[in-house]
Amino acid sequence: MADAVVIGAGPNGLVAANLLADAGWSVTVLEEQPEPGGAVRHDHGVHPDFANDLFSSFYPLAAASPVVSGLGLEEHGLRWSHAPHVVAHPLSDGRCAILDRDVDVTADSLDTFAPGDGDAWRRLYSMWDTLRPDLLDALFTPFPPVRSGLRLAVRLRGTGGLRMARTLVLPVRRMAEEEFRGEGGGLLLAGNALHADLAPEAAGSGGFGWLMSMLGQTYGFPVPVGGAGALTDALVRRLESRGGALRCGRHVERVVVRDGRAVAVRLADGETVPARRAVLADVSVPALYGELVAPEDLPRQLLSDLERFQWDFATFKVDWALDGPVPWQCEQAAGAGTVHLADGLDELTRFAAQLAMGRVPDRPFSLFGQMTTSDPTRSPAGTESAWAYTHVPHRVVGDAGDDGITGSWDKDEQERMADRVEAHVERFAPGFRDRVRARRILAPPTLQNLDRNLHGGAINGGTAAMHQQLFFRPAPGTGRPETPVKGLYLASAGAHPGGGVHGAPGANAARAALRPSFAPGLAAAQQLLAHRDRTGHRQPDRGGRPA
Repeated sequence: MADAVVIGAGPNGLVAANLLADAGWSVTVLEEQPEPGGAVRHDHGVHPDFANDLFSSFYPLAAASPVVSGLGLEEHGLRWSHAPHVVAHPLSDGRCAILDRDVDVTADSLDTFAPGDGDAWRRLYSMWDTLRPDLLDALFTPFPPVRSGLRLAVRLRGTGGLRMARTLVLPVRRMAEEEFRGEGGGLLLAGNALHADLAPEAAGSGGFGWLMSMLGQTYGFPVPVGGAGALTDALVRRLESRGGALRCGRHVERVVVRDGRAVAVRLADGETVPARRAVLADVSVPALYGELVAPEDLPRQLLSDLERFQWDFATFKVDWALDGPVPWQCEQAAGAGTVHLADGLDELTRFAAQLAMGRVPDRPFSLFGQMTTSDPTRSPAGTESAWAYTHVPHRVVGDAGDDGITGSWDKDEQERMADRVEAHVERFAPGFRDRVRARRILAPPTLQNLDRNLHGGAINGGTAAMHQQLFFRPAPGTGRPETPVKGLYLASAGAHPGGGVHGAPGANAARAALRPSFAPGLAAAQQLLAHRDRTGHRQPDRGGRPA
């Protein structure tokens, strides 16, 4: 019998399993898919010579996360790579905003939109530099982050206190109006805010766009060498080196609860896998409370609150094998790993408004990934492994374009939507379609079939809007990994701090599971985990070996 059973071998489940194994627990991870990784996987399904990431690709949050850095995954084969520039946002008139790990390069780019905007960006970066240590500590620990929160409050007082807090809750459009004279700074902030489901007019979108921009400014948007799955492979190798077990192709049907405590899980084939101490669920919130746990084992109020649970936008993705580099009209975009494609802030607002009305956007704002630019191993020299994703409504009530897309996402609708995405890329890169050797379409149902946590193609475990964050995530009064069932912990992006590959929900769940244990070895392990979080480095044990 294992001490802990982890449901789901996504990044959060694997992080949780690793930390429990570090504490001396025996751990079994059960994964429904035939391979581990959740939304961190790659394959050669577009073309045999091209590595294409199936879901996520760029990992600024992993680079910033003390959880991930503390695991020492480089010792298990992980290597990171960077594109020359982090993000580019080209416009059809030839101008281009550039986010670069060198703040002066970013600032110079924004000065081309309006003199003085570079210094405005440096001021935003200075605020980040002051707040960063405690802000990241608060972000990656359970809510409420008492110690880091107090330190952050002290730092906020030193940067203007309430004025700074006001800036961070602004809609990104208003933040851009207050901080910049030209368009460039707002484009970087708004494009990064739409990495989540935050429209330019949404409260808090300015703060989220600022956070993602500053993560890129400091850490870049790195990628694992060889493909996204290299990150998963390193997590699995580390877990197995510590005695953890991974079983793929195992669909968990029910969490077995006795006397109010999780004691086992039951698989679809009838097998029961017992858990001596804890069950950790790297699954979506509706799946945990609507399928895996029986209603009679949950409070009525929680079940009522979950009727109001909101997913983030559905996602439509296209992968390509390209015969050559993307022929960007703006040459600066060629060096960026991520390219944001919308012709100005108003077009981003238009896109978000169409989504809010349930209409498939006619000019789909796209995040475009140049993977060979970021990692030359992804495809043969002179070619490009690329992708773009955009968002669509979960419930389509109409098509803002002329293709009559209804949201059935049959083969014909998938092809029409993929053509629309390609036509949008052509606006900024004339001749793009001539370089397409092969393409693959991942529509919302396809994404969900490949990873059930991606409900309808939602990639962040639930909306990032303020009404479902902090102590509102996943429901009012929660915000922590503990559940109403003893010994059962939520370890997915549905828990605070939400989506992104940073391992925090898994780490928070592992710490919560360890907390009731008073054995000396476990207490020592908890102290080690806390020290790793503070330093971002693993410490040697008494024998001088990495712990």
